[in-house]
Amino acid sequence: EFLSSSITQLKVVQTKYMYVPGKLSDVERVLIDVGTGYYVEKTADDAREFFKRKIDFLTKQMEKIQPALQEKHAMKQAVVEMMSQKIQQLTALGAAQGATTKA
Repeated sequence: EFLSSSITQLKVVQTKYMYVPGKLSDVERVLIDVGTGYYVEKTADDAREFFKRKIDFLTKQMEKIQPALQEKHAMKQAVVEMMSQKIQQLTALGAAQGATTKA
């Protein structure tokens, strides 16, 4: 669940860096949010580079987490299947012992 949540959060953060239509009073300098409530004034080109690096970083983090998530999911499925088999065996054993006791 933690890994699934992490990937979801990374995807949400990644989509925050998409462009939206708007008008700027100064097209040479922009104010960008660099995180935790801090804003920095940068040139438009520097801002583009900053967001490109940020998106690349987030994409790489998602690519790193995805295989671990798939592995954990496969392990969970194996455990669920094994538990289901054990429950069926115990149920069948209990039914067989109950039939033997009644006979």
